[in-house]
Amino acid sequence: MDSIKDILKRFDPTSGKYVSREFQAYGLYLSQKLEDEKHKTLYIKLAKKEARYILDQALAFVMDARAKNKGALFMWKLKELKTQKK
Repeated sequence: MDSIKDILKRFDPTSGKYVSREFQAYGLYLSQKLEDEKHKTLYIKLAKKEARYILDQALAFVMDARAKNKGALFMWKLKELKTQKK
């Protein structure tokens, strides 16, 4: 898993036509890792609103699991982590 420091090193706001913020790049990164390009706007919104460490924990959980639907597993784990936080 890439760290935020590595993502920011590769981040070039002029290369992406519609990507101008770091959270947008991270949302696209999530959609690629989860193999769910169809819902990339959802991941961009999550990257903007949710704490990064929670998203990273959910992503790490999904990458360790062998799931067919990685997006659904990610959302389930994200919900579980948010309820544990409270």
